[in-house]
Amino acid sequence: MPSFQPTTDLCDQHLDDVGGEFRVLSPVFLDFGQLRRFFGPVVTVQCQDDNTSVKAALESQGWVDGPDGRVAQVLVVAGGASLRRALMGGKLGAHAVRNGWAGVVVDGCVRDVGELAQCAVGIRALALVPMPTQRRMAGQTQVAVQIQGVWVRPGDWLYADEDGMVVSARPL
Repeated sequence: MPSFQPTTDLCDQHLDDVGGEFRVLSPVFLDFGQLRRFFGPVVTVQCQDDNTSVKAALESQGWVDGPDGRVAQVLVVAGGASLRRALMGGKLGAHAVRNGWAGVVVDGCVRDVGELAQCAVGIRALALVPMPTQRRMAGQTQVAVQIQGVWVRPGDWLYADEDGMVVSARPL
């Protein structure tokens, strides 16, 4: 099973990657959960101003069993960088912890910052907004998504720490 490596070390090791197997996410995300460092295989959700699919994902099992044991996953939410409505709040943060997720990355907003700060999970998002979502459509799950111009695919591996976030097509 892969172990955590600092993102700076991973960037040093993949400095000459030109094939797109290793990608760095833009440094625009803020930290909201208790865990500053997290990593795991990616599950994706694409939605905008509607967190129906986010809720369904976080209410489900957040890990996979592999040959080397259980591995917690990272939910990557492509919210279209919308600043209008929060795609995650305290209740969903509690679901993420209860169901064993390593982290959640939201290309959009979250709310309930005090509750999220108590969640033992990594949570990154663009900003805070108190407005909840309206549940109108489910969105899409397990599709390739663009997060701040960077492609993230289901099964990629995401590594996050105090220095930023990187994505790899394989475990590092």
